[in-house]
Amino acid sequence: MAEIGYGIAVKVLELLGSRTFQEISSAWGFKGDLKKIGRRVLAIKAVLIDAEEKQASNEKLRTWLRELKDVLIDAENVLDEFQYRVLQKDVMKINGSSRKKVRFFFSGSNPLVFRFKMANKIKGVRERLDDISALKDEFNLDAQLEDRNPTVNRRDTTHSFVPSQNVIGRGDDKEKIMDLLMQLDASRNVSVSVIPIVGIGGMGKTTLAKLSFDDEQVVSHFQLRMWVCVSEDFNVAKLTKEILKSAIYRIDENFVVDGLPNSLKELLKDKKNLENLGVDEVQCRLRELLKDNKFLLVLDDVWNEDRSKWNQLEELLIGGSNGSKILVTTRYSSVATIMGTTTTYKLRGLPEEDCISLFVKLAFKVGQENQYPNLLNIGREIVKKCKGVPLAVSTLAGLLYSKVDEHEWKSITDNEMWNLEQKEGDILPALKLSYNQLPFHLKQCFAYCSLFPKDYVFCNIDLIQFWMAHGVLQSPKDENVELEDVGDLYIKELLSRSFFQDVDQEYILFYTFKMHDLVHDLALSIAKGECSVVTKKPTLAAEVCHLSFLENGLEVTTQLEKLSKVQTIIFKTKQPVSLLEVCIRRFKYLRVLDLEKSSFEVLPSSIGSLKHLRYLNLSFNHIIKQLPNSICKLHGLQSLALDHCSNLEGLPKGIRDIISLKCLSVTTKHTCTFEKTIDCLDSLRSLFIVECENLKCLFEGMEGRLTNLRTLVVGECPSLTSLTLSIKHLTALEYLMIRDCEELSLTNKEENPNLKLSLRVLMIKKLPKLEVLPQWLQAFANTLQHLWIEDCCNFTALPEWLPHLKSLQTLRILNCPVFSSLPEGMQDLTALREFRIEDCPKLSRKCREEVRHKIAHVPNIHFGGYFYEDSGSSSERDDDVSVYLPGEDDEEFNTSHNQ
Repeated sequence: MAEIGYGIAVKVLELLGSRTFQEISSAWGFKGDLKKIGRRVLAIKAVLIDAEEKQASNEKLRTWLRELKDVLIDAENVLDEFQYRVLQKDVMKINGSSRKKVRFFFSGSNPLVFRFKMANKIKGVRERLDDISALKDEFNLDAQLEDRNPTVNRRDTTHSFVPSQNVIGRGDDKEKIMDLLMQLDASRNVSVSVIPIVGIGGMGKTTLAKLSFDDEQVVSHFQLRMWVCVSEDFNVAKLTKEILKSAIYRIDENFVVDGLPNSLKELLKDKKNLENLGVDEVQCRLRELLKDNKFLLVLDDVWNEDRSKWNQLEELLIGGSNGSKILVTTRYSSVATIMGTTTTYKLRGLPEEDCISLFVKLAFKVGQENQYPNLLNIGREIVKKCKGVPLAVSTLAGLLYSKVDEHEWKSITDNEMWNLEQKEGDILPALKLSYNQLPFHLKQCFAYCSLFPKDYVFCNIDLIQFWMAHGVLQSPKDENVELEDVGDLYIKELLSRSFFQDVDQEYILFYTFKMHDLVHDLALSIAKGECSVVTKKPTLAAEVCHLSFLENGLEVTTQLEKLSKVQTIIFKTKQPVSLLEVCIRRFKYLRVLDLEKSSFEVLPSSIGSLKHLRYLNLSFNHIIKQLPNSICKLHGLQSLALDHCSNLEGLPKGIRDIISLKCLSVTTKHTCTFEKTIDCLDSLRSLFIVECENLKCLFEGMEGRLTNLRTLVVGECPSLTSLTLSIKHLTALEYLMIRDCEELSLTNKEENPNLKLSLRVLMIKKLPKLEVLPQWLQAFANTLQHLWIEDCCNFTALPEWLPHLKSLQTLRILNCPVFSSLPEGMQDLTALREFRIEDCPKLSRKCREEVRHKIAHVPNIHFGGYFYEDSGSSSERDDDVSVYLPGEDDEEFNTSHNQ
């Protein structure tokens, strides 16, 4: 991957150009060698773009690129050691005792020892770069100092719900599937019919299933509807729980809840109980729920060809009444043969005219196709190359969106990628073409996504931190823009180009998304040799730098011995601590160590030797009680995830030494999370405090800290009584989300409402002690854009000063049973774009009508649920009330459509 080498070259040059390295090189006598390294890297970087285009047909050039990447990694590691040295000195200066400083001087970190060791490393890198640079002229590479890839015009991203009016050319298919769903199967003595939809990846099987699943006729026909994405892991126990979970979350209105057994009523009341049920209990509850009820189950993306596994699951699904259906989508006809009880529905490619319509819709602005008839003719040729596959059409259309240069359009039809041999139905060349148009920094980011399994649900926060750990986010030119903002732009860029899909944005700050299987296949092909998914029979190339373990019981120790420069270790299944110890001992240059959902009672103390580590994820480890003190040696650590570690007793005292920490998520059993002397909080940008049952105070004695904090999330802390920290100290705070804190009061009478602060988003949910909004909210009159208040049982009214929030764009009041009035002056909220009130029964019709008149300028006004009329009686919403249509921000809706 030449783009990996290009990205490392950019990082090396950025480090060498920093003020820190200018000072170090002069003080320690390395200036000459570092300057030569910089000149060599700059000269090589200039030809890397051309090298990437030519290396596919030149084995010698590919070898040269591998050797170049190897020495660039060494250069980066050497410079990273300098960075660690600087951090180490800073920690000693701030937190070191006299004893620590003496021990530091006589250790291997002694300045004289360090200088000698680094001089040899720098000399070795320089000499190797000299040799490689001398060879580059043999390849006749053209220097290109600027990335030739143009910037893409972004469009608004979409979510996973597909309205029928936005789907082109599947109307007949939908009607045929609907007929199969509605009819009784009189020819078979079975209560449940299985209808398979078969087609290649990207053909639109899931879209067709969604269209049928959400049809009003289907919703009213079936008492229960369930949707489960199966993918490659056909684990019967897991699938059974997912089916029950989907059913519980989507009990239709026409389902008689009163008739449910008490065990199921309990699940409806508290859905968290589902996670605690054993296998037998889950199966029992599912049988109870399906018994004598007509249901529709969609099993999306099934790969399993083991008939015995299907038989095990099928036995649990035969209790429904006659007319129950199971709709299966799969790529394989063999799967359809195993599972189906009806004729397989083979989904064909879209007719050419439908593909053209889809292409026009996605490639042109409205009406633009009529202005450029030549482009439309070229577009027809491009559509022919796609062979009726909607994903290929949308990918290439997105690539050309709003572009009017005929040469760019013709390059798509003439590109040699189309001529590559491909298997029947394979559209990787189409996707590869789109990939080739990415800027180099996005190519790197995309390639790293291959380390995660198919159907993996990416979270924007986690992926950005992952990219940051590898240094693939370009430093912004604007000092007011953080790297996290750059990462968010990268995700949206990849979304706009169809590399990601199925966006689910429950909250403004957080959103999730997936990669289509074919796109994931593309990522695997791109990253081959650089990133590797470790299987039970691994064959790891020596140059692999990034490893992901997706299976249990791996015997890979021997294979790992031949690797030396691994920077990423991801455990997506539980692995023995012995394997972790081998990885820590062997791979000293790790940047990322992802141990999510691991079951280590004790983390090896050797983790403190990973001085290059930037990202450590220990979340959802319910066993670990303590962290080793050695973790505090990770001075360069930027992201530490300890959320949902329910037995973690606290953080090590020396955690203040992790002075680079930018993102911290934590769950502990402590009553007070932070001490007064935690200096690492000064660098924090994002802080997540969740499920701390004993936590009573937060930030006690932390005045003057957290000055760089932009995101604060506090959730499910039932004993928390106060944030303690005065809001006036959070000068950089932009996102504040507080939920499920029964004892928390946000009122602080000492706050000055005239403060000028930065908050943009405030979300409050399940705070029973909240009666009115705090006065300090007025300090954000010029910045607050989104205000959400939900499930606050004692919240009564919005304050009279609310119209002073001149930047407010979204206002939502949901399920607040005593909320009864709105302030005067609502018409002054001129920036408001969405006003939504639901399930606030004490808000009168008169009040609703008055506010509707005042905010007529707002494009989206929603009233929903039940309201008391002025006479005091209760009534449903009537015809003059705008009906709320579920969308990307509807939690319940997204739960049901997250597949």
